[in-house]
Amino acid sequence: MNKIKELIVKNKELISYIFWGGMTTVVSYLVLIPCVEIFKLDETLSNIISWIISVAFAYIVNKIFVFKSNSWEAKVVFREAWQFVSARLVSLLIADILIFKLLVDVFDFNYIWVKLFTNVLVVIMNYVFSKLVIFKKK
Repeated sequence: MNKIKELIVKNKELISYIFWGGMTTVVSYLVLIPCVEIFKLDETLSNIISWIISVAFAYIVNKIFVFKSNSWEAKVVFREAWQFVSARLVSLLIADILIFKLLVDVFDFNYIWVKLFTNVLVVIMNYVFSKLVIFKKK
């Protein structure tokens, strides 16, 4: 039991990141599905809308709960937010647009399953960007 506790304490940040990444995925789906199913928007447009809202959510929870960046000084928030959005744009282009569009439009896979797959890729990419660049401890 102590080994498990040590493992959890040692990986607290990663566990928190995975949890909040999961919550970000939930937010993304809560926006994506109604956009497609209720408002009858194109899947790609709906995916972009869900991305914008989920990135805003992710920045806030990563800053506060995961990487514990306590400064709300304007220059710090601007730098973090700029880097956060830039990193998310990279993962957006690679996973949420290129891979999503390829699998949905070319291979005709179900957009919900493709979204789940691309979310896993995005979580991995974004953790690396956040840990090593955006919220890097000085």
